[in-house]
Amino acid sequence: MNEPSAYVTAVLAWYVGLPDTPLHAGTSDHWMARRFFEDHIPLPVVEAGFLLGSLRRLTRPPGMPPLPPIRSLAYFRPVIDELQANPLPDHYPDYLRLKLQRTSLAIPANVQKTTFPDDR
Repeated sequence: MNEPSAYVTAVLAWYVGLPDTPLHAGTSDHWMARRFFEDHIPLPVVEAGFLLGSLRRLTRPPGMPPLPPIRSLAYFRPVIDELQANPLPDHYPDYLRLKLQRTSLAIPANVQKTTFPDDR
């Protein structure tokens, strides 16, 4: 995708659609999405990073204290960097998508989203 606004829109839509993320992307999230574009990170890598990062949070061992909500798109940058260095097998993101969908269904609706202000 060569158009920055379409890229940023796609990244932010995925981000706010994840469990435990804010309802709306803030200014810093827009900046980070633009940075992903400028760093030439392919959209499939960004999506896989979101999926993997979310699943790692949601599938922690039982008995662990709850994690605070994700407040920024920057949370996923280390996972995206990890996937750039060690790409996933071709169809693994499909598995992650399905796993996240199934795992999200088990989370009570009142803890899936937070309402942070746009500017954090």
